[in-house]
Amino acid sequence: MHSQLRNIWIKRVKGGPMDQVEEAILEKDKGIAGNANQGGRRQVTIIEEEIWEKMMNELGASLDPSRRRANLLISGVSLQESRGKILRIGDSSIEIYGETKPCRQMDEALPGLKDTMFPEWRGGAFGKVLSDGLIRRGDKIELLDDQGI
Repeated sequence: MHSQLRNIWIKRVKGGPMDQVEEAILEKDKGIAGNANQGGRRQVTIIEEEIWEKMMNELGASLDPSRRRANLLISGVSLQESRGKILRIGDSSIEIYGETKPCRQMDEALPGLKDTMFPEWRGGAFGKVLSDGLIRRGDKIELLDDQGI
């Protein structure tokens, strides 16, 4: 399996539902067009499909990854200790600024999920959009040590 963007979700209002979309526009220094969170360092949130599945197995549960409330679900790339690295998706890129800490909503979705997410960046990562671009489910992704220029 190659590294790819598996899913995209947009949160149109703070606290609102996560709407699954086939494609989205990443806007430099803003985030995902139409997403409630714009600007700052936490423009896009990302989780790993493999880690999500591992946590569900550990908890003996089956919960849709959209319940994590992240924007992007990726596979084939580890986000652990990725701070400062560049995630390239299609023609766009995101600088990883840090680990996304799990909140109380995780235990509301599934008891025990919050604590299960704490070790090893299991809660995912967040970052800032460095370049505009259209991203689509199935796009190839790669994690670079720098901007690859």
